[in-house]
Amino acid sequence: MTATPSRPYTQQQQHRVRGVRGVRDVLTLLILPLPLIAATLPGAFAGGGTRRWFGGRGESQRADAQAAKDAAAAAFYELDTAQRDLRISIETIVAVDDSPAARRAVSDFEALGRRIDEASGNYITAVDAHDLDRDDLEASAAARARTELTQAKDELGRAKQDLDRFSQGLGPLLDKAETQLARLVPAVERARQTLLAASTALDAVRASGLKADDLAARLAALAPELTKLNQGAGKHGVAETLQRADRVLRDAEAVRAEAERLPERAAETDRRLVSLRTRAQALTTRSAQVDPILSELRRRFTTNCWQDLQRVPEQAAEAVKQAEQKLAEARKARDEQRWPDATSLLSTARALLNSTDEAISAAGERLQRLNAVAKDPQQEIDRTRFAIRDAQRLAMAGRATPDPRHARPLDDSVGRLERAVAGLEGRHPDYWHFLTETEAVRQTVARVVSDIREERGAGA
Repeated sequence: MTATPSRPYTQQQQHRVRGVRGVRDVLTLLILPLPLIAATLPGAFAGGGTRRWFGGRGESQRADAQAAKDAAAAAFYELDTAQRDLRISIETIVAVDDSPAARRAVSDFEALGRRIDEASGNYITAVDAHDLDRDDLEASAAARARTELTQAKDELGRAKQDLDRFSQGLGPLLDKAETQLARLVPAVERARQTLLAASTALDAVRASGLKADDLAARLAALAPELTKLNQGAGKHGVAETLQRADRVLRDAEAVRAEAERLPERAAETDRRLVSLRTRAQALTTRSAQVDPILSELRRRFTTNCWQDLQRVPEQAAEAVKQAEQKLAEARKARDEQRWPDATSLLSTARALLNSTDEAISAAGERLQRLNAVAKDPQQEIDRTRFAIRDAQRLAMAGRATPDPRHARPLDDSVGRLERAVAGLEGRHPDYWHFLTETEAVRQTVARVVSDIREERGAGA
């Protein structure tokens, strides 16, 4: 026996096979009924015997030697069976695992195989050296045969014990390999079923009038992988086949999901096209209202209050024009079922319309805020002073003196507010500068409050 089952039997191994057959013959005789045993023994009846039976010590030595031979044959058969079973375990591990531990197990098994070959060779030599069926077998020869056969049996037994210990040590590797093998068939089957589901979903989409050429190409690219899956782990290995099955499952599932979403995606694209086109038309109408707003701003407020809004009408018109161009391109992409292109173009058109909407709204909001502060600036002043006082109370809470890091920006904010209020005096006050200053003061105060709360929260 060796660790490589594909190698032809050697002469020693042929002797071992004969030894195994001899064991089976002995075991057969042991379980046959007595009349059948008698029938199978040559010379069992008068006149048919060819052996002279000697009584006394000589015949006892022959019987002991035969018993030793039978015991050695049984040990040989048991070792051979265990080695064959273990070889299956090793082949299972090799099929799945290429780790250093797995390679070391293969090497150790081959070393055990060489030791088993040696023990088996010694057993076969002992069997061949003694013919226990000879009529003239001497008692000393029988005793020597018994000794050598017993030694061969003991050596085979020790090899069997080493083989058993090695087999027990293979437990973790074998469990891992068997787990992966147990995953193999379900994994391959799931990959096949997912491919089938993807193909079915794609057929349904095409039947509805959608081309889905990109999905069809992605599905077609999985065909070679399916071929390799069908070829099996015997050709490509268990680990590679498991990885391929997982990859096919993932890619096919993505195709199936996108195919099933495609009708909804087409409908959503159509809705966005209609919605954005309507919004572009509404912004075109609203942009016409910017000129009257600018006219009023110029008439009632200083230049600084409206000069940054001067180009809003032409910028709005240009942005709407660009958005309408992108919408036309998106419409074409949708008709050609280039879904990623259509989505990208719609996003660009939406961004253009959002910026236009903000610019148009800013002009109206500017006039509204300037009108309010021109009528009653005190409301804005009180709002800002309240924010400063609230922050100052927070800075002094639990302290005799405020932290300079907090007190300084709050003191600066007080001075900044006073200067903004002073700027309202005169014939043509800059209300927009006043509003931007008060807003900046409130933002500074809000940052101080946030810092104080963060520091106290960290120290709690």
